[in-house]
Amino acid sequence: MESRVSAKLNEHLAMHVSYVSIAINILLSAFKLFAGIVGHSAAMVSDAIHSASDVFSTFIVIIGIRISNKASDSTHQYGHEKLEDIAAMFLAFILLITGLGIGYEGMKNIFSNNYAHLQAPTSIALVAAVLSIVVKEAMFWYTKGAAVKINSGALMADAWHHRSDAFSSIGSLIGIGGAMMGYPIMDSLASVIICLMIIYAAWEIFIDATNKLVDHACDEETLAAMRKHVLSQDGVHGIDEIRTRMFGAKFYVDIDISADGNQSLYHAHHIAEKVHDTIENNFPNVKHCMVHVSPSKKD
Repeated sequence: MESRVSAKLNEHLAMHVSYVSIAINILLSAFKLFAGIVGHSAAMVSDAIHSASDVFSTFIVIIGIRISNKASDSTHQYGHEKLEDIAAMFLAFILLITGLGIGYEGMKNIFSNNYAHLQAPTSIALVAAVLSIVVKEAMFWYTKGAAVKINSGALMADAWHHRSDAFSSIGSLIGIGGAMMGYPIMDSLASVIICLMIIYAAWEIFIDATNKLVDHACDEETLAAMRKHVLSQDGVHGIDEIRTRMFGAKFYVDIDISADGNQSLYHAHHIAEKVHDTIENNFPNVKHCMVHVSPSKKD
């Protein structure tokens, strides 16, 4: 019951962050589009379209988190948490396409070496680029903070989508500033660098989501802490084996412990319960802990 309440609170936080993100992206996209058209900046118009794509990605986050927080049922007896990582992988793909698109346009402009048709942008486009950088970087930290708090891969992917938009706006700022000073190629060079940054972020999100989908073990620091808690329980003679596997943002733990083989089944079960409770109570990200008791070799 407590885990369901916690899941609902996490879902509420994720939804709140997502709705704030949608509202800000709609307003920012509209202003950037206006500034791009009025300020004669093709880079800012492209940046506005990029911001508008964030609205779509946030809807994917909302769907992924809502589905992943559904209670277990007869056909999904271990829950639906992995569906959030599928949403994160989809967002990583969107980031990759965004980065490649920015890089392609930059490289095409560099090799074409044709800037004669470009009209110099005005200051409103420059203001829009600065505003976008500030707002999108703030949204990155805001969304990332919530993602870390509830351990959400999809929300973290959306955070990086905000930062990719900030990177895109940096490119727009450099490009607009360069064009205003008579160096339009700066826009294209910045685009290529931004492309590499976005692709790297997409790769990080993809690897994190993949690890959670293929039952990757938790980190060594967490394993060491678990061993310490288990060995501190009265009646535990040793740990024969401990295995963990990621399941979405949570993970399962299987522990084989050794205990006095001459004691009653009741006492052995009591020791197993204590081990189970200390793991689930001290490690919030544990979805379930299974404990097996074997007689110690000295018995």
